[in-house]
Amino acid sequence: MAAPRDGAAAPPPFRVATYNAIAPGGLARFPAHAYRVGPGLAAPDAILLRSHVLSPGEIPPGVKAVARSGAGVNNIPVAELTGRGVPVFNAPGANANAVKELVVAAIFLAARNLVPAIDAVRALAPGADFERRVEEGKKAFAGVEVRGKTLGVVGLGAIGGLVAECALRLGLRVVGFDPAATAESLARLPAPVRLAASVDECLSSAEFVTLHVPLLDATRHLVDGRRLALMRPGATLLNFARAPIVDEEAVAEAVAAGRLKAYVCDFPSPRFAGRPGIVALPHLGASTEEAEEASAAMVVDQLRDFLEEGTVRNAVNFPAVEMPRESPHRVAIANANVPNMLGMISTTMARSGLNIHNMVNKSMGEVAYTLVDLDSAAGEAVLSSLAGIPGVLSVRPVPPLPEEPR
Repeated sequence: MAAPRDGAAAPPPFRVATYNAIAPGGLARFPAHAYRVGPGLAAPDAILLRSHVLSPGEIPPGVKAVARSGAGVNNIPVAELTGRGVPVFNAPGANANAVKELVVAAIFLAARNLVPAIDAVRALAPGADFERRVEEGKKAFAGVEVRGKTLGVVGLGAIGGLVAECALRLGLRVVGFDPAATAESLARLPAPVRLAASVDECLSSAEFVTLHVPLLDATRHLVDGRRLALMRPGATLLNFARAPIVDEEAVAEAVAAGRLKAYVCDFPSPRFAGRPGIVALPHLGASTEEAEEASAAMVVDQLRDFLEEGTVRNAVNFPAVEMPRESPHRVAIANANVPNMLGMISTTMARSGLNIHNMVNKSMGEVAYTLVDLDSAAGEAVLSSLAGIPGVLSVRPVPPLPEEPR
């Protein structure tokens, strides 16, 4: 990266406020000479968090980016930030292996009735006939083998694909459905995975069903009373995606009535307290050292690329944009995706005597993002003029990161 010209002042360090404990290996990727990182940091350029529920009032005006060290962003006011021209980054796939392993553990946990069996042994008082009572009680916890059974996978992205692959190796048959499948994601699936035509078909085809879809309006209560009635009697439902993807009351009723053998999830709820057949883990899906480090490293790199180069990768509300840097004078512009926006941006720069060296523009839905390399610096007046164009959401110069002092 280019250093400042001789005699020119180095840009001030970027400031990144953390709202949760972030894996040290990720934070170490911020170069100390160019970043100030920590909790409660005033006037931050970026916010980095995990599970903290970020309210709009916590986001200072100068924030340029928000990043979550994880996949889901339902704890972040994405729409509010989009309206301010602020990208929201996440780490899709970084925790996929950790969640896959927990899902596989949950399948065995349910198949072999491990939780009630463990609870029963723990509840036994010691005594001379302890072994006899253990032996007499074990028949209540006889389970089934998973080999030869069918696993339904709803959602075939990074996690669902890994779960499907592992299940095949364990001898299960796998049927999958993804409401937002792409040719690329389907091409990654192992050949033996049978694709269902609908969620209903996937649920009705399997003894075990696992959910791996994002929480959207279309997936809220995706599994409700009607769909639970389609599942095979005695089937097991697993949810390691998001709690509201299932109708919790309907699930509790199905388990209590014996239509479902078990519901295993990663989201405790007061509805589930003391209910036999329901196992709720304390949101352990991504809680491994490896997943936390991988997620933190991914989002730190994304934040650095955005702050230092204007590059956008893995933003949930912005298009992916990258352009090789050919000038130290770069401007990043987020705007509404409306006609003639590029023309107005180019005209504003030309009127200020600026020559565009290179430009790239991409859009995603209602938002567009533009990187412009200039032959000379854009002063405050032209930046203010750009910000005043109707539909422009944010404008910022992207100074090159200075080299580390020797």
